[in-house]
Amino acid sequence: MEAVYTQGIWMAESLQQRTISQEKMWLIVTHIGDPKAAFLLVFPFTYFISKRAGVAVLWVAAISEWLNLVFKWMLFGERPFWWIGESGLFVNKQPNVHQFSSTCETGPGSPSGHAMVTAAVWWVVVSSLGSSLYLRTHSVVLSAAPYLLYVVMLVAVGISRIFILAHFPHQVIAGSITGFILGMVLSRRVPEGRPLLFFFSFSIGLLLGTLMLHAGLQQLGIDLSWSITLAKKWCSRAEWVRLDSAPFSSLTRDCGALLGLGLAQYWKPGGYSLPWAPRALSLAISSMGLYHVNRLPLPVRPQGLFYGLFFVKFVIVPQIVMVLVPGLCVAPMRNSHSRPHDSSLP
Repeated sequence: MEAVYTQGIWMAESLQQRTISQEKMWLIVTHIGDPKAAFLLVFPFTYFISKRAGVAVLWVAAISEWLNLVFKWMLFGERPFWWIGESGLFVNKQPNVHQFSSTCETGPGSPSGHAMVTAAVWWVVVSSLGSSLYLRTHSVVLSAAPYLLYVVMLVAVGISRIFILAHFPHQVIAGSITGFILGMVLSRRVPEGRPLLFFFSFSIGLLLGTLMLHAGLQQLGIDLSWSITLAKKWCSRAEWVRLDSAPFSSLTRDCGALLGLGLAQYWKPGGYSLPWAPRALSLAISSMGLYHVNRLPLPVRPQGLFYGLFFVKFVIVPQIVMVLVPGLCVAPMRNSHSRPHDSSLP
C-alpha cells in the first residue's frame, strides 16, 4: 500500500498547486459533501418536494453513514495529513501541501464517508427527479440530466477530499462505488409508515450493537482510538480536531435521526396537504430552525454528555421538518386565510 499512498500524496500536492486559487470552492464542496449536510440540508429540501423521497434521504443517510463507520473500523485506512509524517518516507523531500480547517477528521480514512454518503443520498434525489421528469416529459435526454449532475457532484466531492488531505484517491473511489450501490438498494426499502416501535428498536439496536462491536474489537487487542491519536498528533492546529468528527458522533447522529424519524411519523398531524407556497415557507422556516439547532454549543467534557446531547440534537431534526413547522406554524396560517369571512360583521 505504500506505493498507493505515496502516489496519492503527490496527486494531492499537484492538485493543491494547480487549483489553489479555487480553495474556497473546494472547501464549500467538501462541506456540501459532509454527511451532516444530508440531514440538515438535503433532507428538508427533498421532504418538501416529495415526502417519500425526504424520508428515504434520511433513512439512506443514517444507514450509509453507520455502515461507513463499521467499514472504517474494519479497514483501518490511513489519512494523508497524518500518513505524511508517520510513514517516514518524506524526510529528504517533503511534499508542498497544506492543511485546512476541514482536514483533521479523527476517524480512519477508508472508505471516504463524504463520498459514500453523498453517493447514497444523492442517488435517492436524482433517481426520484429523473423518474419525475420522464413521466412529465417522456424525454430521455431531460430525465438523464440529473444523473449527469450526480456524476459531476461525486467527482467534485472526491476531488475536494483529496485537495484538503482528508482522503487518498482510492478511498474516494471506494466510497463512491459503495455509496452508489447502497443508494440503489436502500432506496427500495424505505420504512415509510412503520410503527414507532420499529424505529425505536432499530435505533437502539444499532447503537448497542455498535458499542458491543467496539468492545469486542478492543477485547481482541484492536485499538480503535489509533486514528484519533494520529489526528491530534499531526493536525496543524489543535482547534481543527473536533469531537463532532469522531466516529461516535457519527453513530449518535445516525441513531438519533432514525429515532427522530419514527417519532415524527408517529406524531405527524394528518389530514392536510400543503400546496407549493406553504411548502416553500415550511422549507425556509425549517432551514432556519435547523441552522440554529446545528449551532447550539455542546459541552465537550464529559464526552458521554456530549454524545448524549448530540443524539438528542438529531432526534429533534425530523421533528422540526416533519411536525413542528408544517403542523404547528404553516398549516394554521393557511387555514386562517382559507376561512370564509362572516357576512354579519360590519
